[in-house]
Amino acid sequence: EVQLVESGGGLVQPGNSLRLSCGGSGFTFDGYTMGWVRQVPGEGLEWIAAISWSSDASAYADSVKGRFTISRDNAKKMVFLQMNSLKPEDTAVYYCAASLRWFARFRPTDFQYLGQGTQVTVSS
Repeated sequence: EVQLVESGGGLVQPGNSLRLSCGGSGFTFDGYTMGWVRQVPGEGLEWIAAISWSSDASAYADSVKGRFTISRDNAKKMVFLQMNSLKPEDTAVYYCAASLRWFARFRPTDFQYLGQGTQVTVSS
């Protein structure tokens, strides 16, 4: 059974940082592109970041470029999202995702697996 389990969400003030983690199991972790998508209540999923299986390539949505950094540790089957300079509009449920393919820009539907999500709230 494929499992993606996120952690690290919470309440943070604008301008501060947060680091999300995701552990994968039940699939060949180092054979997949890993990514993050998010969803604001009442809106659709938004892709925000992806990293290739070997970590030699990464891609970001314009909304987070320069503020968020994705990384992975294949030995531990983990993927991370470092979020800096957080804004209230970053408030969303963040989902870890896995894809068999690489694209210059992703859509949420490009991912075969999605985790259960972790809530991030940016508010003073």
